[in-house]
Amino acid sequence: MNDTTSPRQPYRRSARDWVVDSLMFVIALGFGLLGAISVPGDPPPPPKPELFTIADQLIALAGCAALWWRRRWPFGIAVTLVVLSAFFPLVGGAMLAALFSLCVHRPPKVGLCVLGLSFLASLVNVVLHPEPHAPFLVMFLLSAVFQGAVAGWGISVQHRRQLFASLRERAVHAEAEARLRAEQAQHQVRESIAREIHDVLGHRLSLLSVHAGALEYRPEAPAEEVARSAKVIRESAHQALQDLREVIGVLRAPVGELPQPTLADLAELVAEARDAGVGVECAEEYLGPVPERTGRTVYRIVQEALTNTRKHAPGADTSIRLSGGAGEGLTVEVVNGPTGDDPRTAPSKGEGRGLVGLAERVSLASGRLEYGPTDDGGWRLTAWLPWSA
Repeated sequence: MNDTTSPRQPYRRSARDWVVDSLMFVIALGFGLLGAISVPGDPPPPPKPELFTIADQLIALAGCAALWWRRRWPFGIAVTLVVLSAFFPLVGGAMLAALFSLCVHRPPKVGLCVLGLSFLASLVNVVLHPEPHAPFLVMFLLSAVFQGAVAGWGISVQHRRQLFASLRERAVHAEAEARLRAEQAQHQVRESIAREIHDVLGHRLSLLSVHAGALEYRPEAPAEEVARSAKVIRESAHQALQDLREVIGVLRAPVGELPQPTLADLAELVAEARDAGVGVECAEEYLGPVPERTGRTVYRIVQEALTNTRKHAPGADTSIRLSGGAGEGLTVEVVNGPTGDDPRTAPSKGEGRGLVGLAERVSLASGRLEYGPTDDGGWRLTAWLPWSA
């Protein structure tokens, strides 16, 4: 079995890291030098063995050098320097730098535990190396304040970095969500364009198909009938171009700004179907004014039903019935009989996209749509739409 584990990548310092590490080294070294220099006028400290003094200086220098690796091993270096600071005072500067780095790069719980250890180390240091010109408690509290301030500073830096990272991540997520919403809005606009084109142009083109079929299958028709069919074809083609211009307007304006049909336009729609030779009976048995959105959906339902009748059952009689009222909803039922004997055109085969789009439109209006064949070979389409009072 081959080992696919990639080797650990070496840590590479950036220019900023070099500057920060150099400052840390210099500050820790300066802190140790200040501890080694005696201020004139102060009482001399108790004499210490020369070997201890040399060891204190060497360990302080080694502690300052160890700060260059504090990012890689923050916990180990911090604990080691804290323990050494209990016995060797000059390493205190390097210990503070390591404690700060630990609180920046590790969880606050770890930093606070090492801070507690540093308090104990300070207590041991004050006991082993008392200052003749300062009380014991003052020196311990001063050391504890320094260490607490450094640890608190490190924890605050860590929290600030986490806040910036969280804000950056939120910005990335917000950008991704905005892009997704834009794509969804674009998809909805495309669906609206496709739905409007199907509803509007499908109705007009079906009229053209009926009358063109009449001219094709009845070339011996009287001149008056031919002229009437040609007029209907011309008017339908002109109206189709007008409708197409209105629908394409959705590319330049929101869908809600486009002129939309209402229930009042239903009579004109039925009249156009009758002019095309379809026997249509319309019964309106509802009470009260129909809401605008509901009326627009009813118009589209009847329009799609009549279009399908002309395409799939030419010559069949069709009945439309609207019933209901405020509070109980509005029911739309369109029923056509079997295909008649009119030889002007043959039933066409569609892909059912109109009914799929119609079902989606009814669903968006919080309604229900049912359709299917009848026992006599015809077709029934029934829709229920909510009607708020």
